[in-house]
Amino acid sequence: MNFDFSDDQKMLKEQVRKFLADKCPMSVTRRVLEKEEPYAAEVWKGLVEMGLTGTAIPEEFGGLGLGALELCVIAEELGRAAAPVPFSSSIYLAAEALRLFGTKKQKETWLPKLASGEIIGTLAVSEGTHAAHPRNIAVKHAGGKINGVKQPVVDGGAASLAIVAVNTGGSGEGAVSLAIVDLKAGGVSAAPVRTLDPSRQHVTLTFKDAPAEILGPKPGEGWSQLSRVLDGAAVLFAFEQVGGTEAALEMARDYALERYAFGRQIGSYQAIKHKLADMYVKKELAKSNAYFGAMMLNDEGAELTEAAAASRIAGSDAYVFAAQENIQTHGGIGYTWESDCQFHYRRAKLLALAVGAPIQWKEKLVARLEAKNAA
Repeated sequence: MNFDFSDDQKMLKEQVRKFLADKCPMSVTRRVLEKEEPYAAEVWKGLVEMGLTGTAIPEEFGGLGLGALELCVIAEELGRAAAPVPFSSSIYLAAEALRLFGTKKQKETWLPKLASGEIIGTLAVSEGTHAAHPRNIAVKHAGGKINGVKQPVVDGGAASLAIVAVNTGGSGEGAVSLAIVDLKAGGVSAAPVRTLDPSRQHVTLTFKDAPAEILGPKPGEGWSQLSRVLDGAAVLFAFEQVGGTEAALEMARDYALERYAFGRQIGSYQAIKHKLADMYVKKELAKSNAYFGAMMLNDEGAELTEAAAASRIAGSDAYVFAAQENIQTHGGIGYTWESDCQFHYRRAKLLALAVGAPIQWKEKLVARLEAKNAA
């Protein structure tokens, strides 16, 4: 069985890496973080001009009509650069929800705008720090309008479109629907939320009689739709984590080879060798899980949920560990504001909570395996 990417996919990956190395060095991430810009507009414009925002969107809706594997290689490079752009919110989440479950009219209305970068999209599910669950989706949808508060919403300040998890009446999973909300149509206000990684903007969205349209042909299917969208996004976020892990490992390796202490490279000391070796092992484990997740996502495999959960667990573990050990390898300088180590640490912590914390994915994985064993 071949788990590797094709030559064309590897070429795409190389092109994205070159672009981000040239246009999105860590100085860009630092600028966005320090000036509290919503995102790096020039980097986003470049990604749009390369056609990357339309990668997995069908050609009939203005995209390139490629697939999940192409998105995976792009995600890995975005993670490597810790890119401060709303790609995941707009493409992994909003566009995928519309592509998978939108009616033909909804796709015709929104997907071309997302593919061309004319608008930015996001997904609004959380209503506080607790994990999302059908019983705690309190934003109400009635009469074509929604009311309530979603927080935190990543890239919500830059987005023009939100796919919002809403309660359409009743209880349980059947009460949850996904709604399409034009954030520029009125009835929506945004307030900033402080997070550990300000290079990705988070806001509180307050809806007051905001016009909203149910995603898909009928209400009450939102929870299953959301689960499918998050499974796919989990694999893509895992690739971002693999890219970030590799970047953190390379930063630590390079410093260990150039920094001398007591007349020796610090990389020659056993303690540093152990750190680098442990980072490498976790990175390879995360990569293996991400590749299996990519295969399940691309083929719409029956094991997508398990593969997505395993990808998220291994990816989160590897990236957080590597980001921490990178700081440790740099010693005292690694803790300073001037050091770039902080950006991968911030992004690792943020990504570990995106689309659900590792504990939620562990519970999901165990539940799926127990259900299979019981069948």
